[in-house]
Amino acid sequence: MSGIERAAVFLDRDGTLIKDTGYVADPAEVELTAGAGEALSALRDAGFRLALVSNQSGIGRGYFTWEQAEAVHARFAAELARHGIGLDDVRYCPHLPDAGCSCRKPAPGALIDSAERLDVDLAESFMIGDSITDVQAGRAAGCRTVVVGEDREAGQAADLYARDWAGVVEWITAEATRPR
Repeated sequence: MSGIERAAVFLDRDGTLIKDTGYVADPAEVELTAGAGEALSALRDAGFRLALVSNQSGIGRGYFTWEQAEAVHARFAAELARHGIGLDDVRYCPHLPDAGCSCRKPAPGALIDSAERLDVDLAESFMIGDSITDVQAGRAAGCRTVVVGEDREAGQAADLYARDWAGVVEWITAEATRPR
């Protein structure tokens, strides 16, 4: 089996799916980026598994607690549910950048662990983010990469650069049916 049936879309959270307000510790700050809900709904309808992989060093830095992070995630999940979307897997890395863990992007550990749990093929999958570390993690895991947002430099390193969600779903579904 290959193609969409064995593919996931791995997703960064802050700056990609929700507006980046810095270290998000207050659930009231959670607001989906324009078009994100509709795009995830279309990707789900196309048959992709959806997995969140997010660096949350604010926990390790002491800016907020796990409980606060869980409250933010609950609000985020509720916002997705309003669009009829649930996530198949969620991976948060609480470690500091210099911790040397395998789960902090740009390391691919979170994507690899999630792919194993979901039984998907990383070579058939995609990583969507807003920064160069998202691109690096996706490439290291063997995924095709998409940058959504303002970071042109990261966008130049990705397979697709889009300033917003328009066209992302179309490109991913077309790429997923193309032989690799």
